Parts: sequence; C-alpha cells; structure tokens
Amino acid sequence: MHTVVELLKTYPKELGGIDTAQLAKTIQSLVECGQACTACADACLSEDGVADLATCIRTNLDCADACSATANILSRHTGYDANLTRAFLEACATACKACGDECARHADMHEHCRVCADACRVCEQACRDLLVKLG
Repeated sequence: MHTVVELLKTYPKELGGIDTAQLAKTIQSLVECGQACTACADACLSEDGVADLATCIRTNLDCADACSATANILSRHTGYDANLTRAFLEACATACKACGDECARHADMHEHCRVCADACRVCEQACRDLLVKLG
C-alpha cells in the first residue's frame, strides 16, 4: 500500500466525503511532478546550451514549487478550506500546463525534458480531475 493512501486511511476524523483514491492519486502525482521538475531544471543547468534553457529552468522551478505547496495543502485536513484547496489546484494545473508545454519544446533534444513534460501532463490532469470531484 502506498504511503499516501496509508496515511489518508489513518486520519482520525472523517475527510468530508472526498474521493480518497483521487486525492491520493493527486498527491502522488504532485510529488512525482515536483521531483521531475527539480531534476529537469538541474539537468538543464548541466547542458552545454544552458542559456537557451533559461525559460525552461525557470518554468521547471516554478512548477516544482507549485506542486510542493499543493501537495502540502492537500495533505492537511484539519480546518479544511475548500476555496483555498481549489485555488491551489487551479494554480498548480496552470503551472503544470506551462511547464509541460515548455519542456515539450525541448523534448526532441533533451530526454529529461520529455520525461518532465510527461509528468507535468499527468499532474495537470490529476489536479483537474480532483477539482471536478470537489465540485
């Protein structure tokens, strides 16, 4: 059993009827995307044409931060604020789209950008799917 699911199951109070499977999937996607973006930014910094990747690096780091913050918000349930959760999910989906699009521009030349673009697409969709479930 994945740690995210295990922790959700151990939460001592009701989670307010949220789809825990979708919540767990989203948190895991956020963590994986944040890691992919951080690693991609680092790999971009090691490329010979690093100056050409400045926007990609910036977008990667912005997306990594958005993913990390959103994962943290989704992992806290005490005093839950649905409006704040929705705002973070929307912002993160936007960051994932921007990063996925930027990395896709470099995917033919840099495999790390292809991997990151894929992670961003998965995470963007997970955020949007959870937004639908939250209503």
